[in-house]
Amino acid sequence: MSALSCIAYCWRIERRDGISIGLTTHDRDLTIDGMTYRAAPGMTPSAIERHAGLEADTMDVRGSLTSAAIGEADLLAGRWDGAWVRLFAVDWEMGAIVAPLGAGRIGAVELGEDGFTAELAGASAALDRAVVEETSAACRAELGDRRCRVAMAARRRFARVLAIAERVVTLDAAEPVAGAYAGGVLRWFGGANGGLVQAIDASAGSTVTLRAPPVFAVGEGVLVELSEGCDKRFATCAGRFANAANFRGEPHLPGMDLLTRYSGG
Repeated sequence: MSALSCIAYCWRIERRDGISIGLTTHDRDLTIDGMTYRAAPGMTPSAIERHAGLEADTMDVRGSLTSAAIGEADLLAGRWDGAWVRLFAVDWEMGAIVAPLGAGRIGAVELGEDGFTAELAGASAALDRAVVEETSAACRAELGDRRCRVAMAARRRFARVLAIAERVVTLDAAEPVAGAYAGGVLRWFGGANGGLVQAIDASAGSTVTLRAPPVFAVGEGVLVELSEGCDKRFATCAGRFANAANFRGEPHLPGMDLLTRYSGG
């Protein structure tokens, strides 16, 4: 008599905001290493492509939309973007991992009539990134990162929403200097948008203009955190932030117009 195989797939998904969920293709919930994996028979992986060379490993996962696991609203809001996913096979009778099958971060997500498809890119996808930066007149660092080194503790402030019209949000506190939040980010701390981060295009006084409208409706009095931005110009870096020594650009290199110059032009 041949041994009976009791294999099911399991996913562990860890979002960037710290929330983790477990899903399984089995018809009942499983507990693996102390974590409960909820039954989600509609979740199916594509063939996992692995290469002996340096090509990036990829995989697609298809599933149905359920409010208890992964909902359409959260996918559209971007809560699952960049989430870390581990896929492995388990013996559902013994509750033990049989074999790891793949891991990666969620990339492109496509919604269809009967569910969604999420693309997973493996760790080797990082090899596709450029090794050497190109020169640029603008700074290539992000304000406050390890290359910029500007201290951000005093450049983040809390405020409450007084009103919102499309992309323009009116707050109960004015910006510290003109255009302080342009190029920065707004993080929602309450309401349906709680935990989401949005880019700020411009700011003036007590209003900020977001790059895109909020995903969900915003009520009056919602708490937000505002982080200052930078236009990445050398003059701003030196004058506003006193950080010229850490400017990550080449503002004084001649540009392409040097090639078009002619004698007497």
